[in-house]
Amino acid sequence: MAKVAVVFHSGYGHTLRMAQAVAEGAGAQLVAIDAEGNLPEGGWETLAAADAIIFGSPTYMGNVSWQFKKFADASSKPWYVQAWKDKVAAGFTNSAGLNGDKQGTLTTMFTLAMQHSMIWVSQGLMPSNTKAATRADINNLVSYSGAIAQSPSDASPAEMLQGDLDTAKLFGKRVAEVAAKFRG
Repeated sequence: MAKVAVVFHSGYGHTLRMAQAVAEGAGAQLVAIDAEGNLPEGGWETLAAADAIIFGSPTYMGNVSWQFKKFADASSKPWYVQAWKDKVAAGFTNSAGLNGDKQGTLTTMFTLAMQHSMIWVSQGLMPSNTKAATRADINNLVSYSGAIAQSPSDASPAEMLQGDLDTAKLFGKRVAEVAAKFRG
């Protein structure tokens, strides 16, 4: 079984709920980036020991939160020695808008993974994009490069749509399965 870590920042709790769903699917350990952009004690060691690292951030102004960016910048120490080379990577995000420019956030995570010479895993789910589809369906927002969710700005984390959380759980499961294949 592959060791998977989910490193994420959550501003209002929605991305935390999504991270929990991803971690449940992957059997992963959560590593929360705090409000100051720092990892908890042992966080860097958890990432070093992981076979796969799944990145998560809310989408603010079309990109990752500044706290996630601070973490990404701090990852230059493992980057310098290519400590994450050939680890599996993936990413997820949530925003208030249906689009919300979430692709910009996933692209930032993808670029971070490529800088670290990691191997990116896609969503791997077909879209729910027919007239009969509802927001309760799997991959209803239709993303291929990572898991995405939408939470209205006046909705609590408890009000997140089950379809988005189920999509996140399946995404975590896929990343863990791919990481297990690479582990051999």
